[in-house]
Amino acid sequence: MEMQAGMSLRQRCCLKKKDLGPKQSFSRKIELMKKEMLLSSREIQRRVNELGEEIAKDYRGAEPILIGVLNGVVFFFADLVRAIHIPTKIDFVRASSYGSGTSSSGHIKLTKDVELPIQSKPVILVEDIVDTGLTLQKIKEKIQQKGPESIKICALIDKKERREIEIKIDYCGFEVEKGFLVGYGLDFDEKYRYLPDIFVLR
Repeated sequence: MEMQAGMSLRQRCCLKKKDLGPKQSFSRKIELMKKEMLLSSREIQRRVNELGEEIAKDYRGAEPILIGVLNGVVFFFADLVRAIHIPTKIDFVRASSYGSGTSSSGHIKLTKDVELPIQSKPVILVEDIVDTGLTLQKIKEKIQQKGPESIKICALIDKKERREIEIKIDYCGFEVEKGFLVGYGLDFDEKYRYLPDIFVLR
């Protein structure tokens, strides 16, 4: 939703504050924030195709297993798999770390594990965005216990603003220093995933 004309940011953020509970009030503030485009769908697709070509070149003669981290990765994952012009297998994991807000809840919980056998197989973990790095590191450690031949990481967005641990991203779409991003699978409280472009909430 675009910001209403003629109102200051403070007025918009405080709109109907007395009538809303804490969670509703915060969600309302986010809905009233301006969306500023960061990456267009054309830019995203061009970069995804480049990543697909790079992965195909590196894994020629192999059959890597791509493991997507649900839920935000679904659009990127689907486009990436189709851009990799060699045989692949796919699976998914799900990890919970974000609460209903613009920062991590600090709690990380795996709610879906890998189902394909991956022992002695090349694995590529696919993420939509790497933020603190904590969730991805936990997933990587879990998968490492299953004895894959190798594990590499592919991420659409490498956001360094709140990085807490060092983590190597082998295939990176875009580096972003800071900002809360939505669109192309990225969400705020399950909103904005459907947008074809990626925006920064201001």
